[in-house]
Amino acid sequence: MDFSAYFFSADDRTDAGERYRFVIDVARYVDQHGFRAVWTPERHFQEFGGSFPNPSVLSAALAAVTTSVDLRAGSVVVPHHHAVRIAEEWALVDQISGGRVGLCLATGWHRGDFVFYPERYENRREHTFEQIDTLRALWRGEPVTFPGPGGQDLEIRTFPRPHSTHLPLWLVHSSNPQTWRQAGRAGTNVLTLLDNWDRLRDNIATYREARDEAGHDPAAGTVTVAVHTYVGDDDTRVRELVEEPVTRYLGTFLTQRRGDASLSGESKTMTEEEHRSLSRYAFEDMYGNRSLLGTEEKCAATVERLAAIGTDEIACMIDFGLPLPTVLDGLPALNRLRARFAPTPAVTDYYRHPARRAR
Repeated sequence: MDFSAYFFSADDRTDAGERYRFVIDVARYVDQHGFRAVWTPERHFQEFGGSFPNPSVLSAALAAVTTSVDLRAGSVVVPHHHAVRIAEEWALVDQISGGRVGLCLATGWHRGDFVFYPERYENRREHTFEQIDTLRALWRGEPVTFPGPGGQDLEIRTFPRPHSTHLPLWLVHSSNPQTWRQAGRAGTNVLTLLDNWDRLRDNIATYREARDEAGHDPAAGTVTVAVHTYVGDDDTRVRELVEEPVTRYLGTFLTQRRGDASLSGESKTMTEEEHRSLSRYAFEDMYGNRSLLGTEEKCAATVERLAAIGTDEIACMIDFGLPLPTVLDGLPALNRLRARFAPTPAVTDYYRHPARRAR
């Protein structure tokens, strides 16, 4: 099992400079201790993840202070960008990092974000899937034709050229099960959350079947599962530490979902007490069943269960509201958990080979 660090802050009350120094400190630690990747998201105009409007800019900074850890967009919201800009920006990061880039493609869901290209909102899924082949072609250095001024088409080839002609791609999955089948057919990897064990198991099986049907190696695709993470020595103490920030984090997410539903005219009235009760219930379920929150032994059982249903990588969501020094102090315990499931040196070398980084 590979372990990665995943950033998705819901708390912007900390000084911005301190937040970004924290990201750099975490990246340096995981780079030096055998973690597979650092994921930085793209989020706009909301407290929930609002520290991360541009993962390519942040990844370029991380490239300068790391040497081996992969630098991944988690995610690029494809409908907000021209495909050429995605290819150009990330090829630049790939050059700076020595070929360590990977991209997770997202369709977007928050209506307020679509001030960039409002016309793409209704067909955002179709638009995203249509860009996969375009991005791959640009990454390979092939000329691609786009509409230009005056109704004339322009043939574009992007620079700088990346280190490899293969672009490691993930598709992000949130709620639509068809995403798994589409990812399998397209030969991409998948990044998802652990919201339901049975559903995750079934979706992974669907993904492997779709890869096989499309002529891709069914075992080669990477399934990355993002989970809230804090490992400590005492379960009671960990619970005391994480209960308030995780509950607040979940509440922020619910507030954003409710706000988006309101914009679309689909919102249902929810009292503040109902909102708090739902957040508390979500915390209990997450802490007990769907996280790496707790002691090393408790979390190891979750890792083993994830491995048993076909997960290849765990993206550890570490910045959910704990004080930043507390998160940094907890990294050695997380690293001990990672080391229990680390691949053998031969396997590690195999996956570090450029031909296998495509996973």
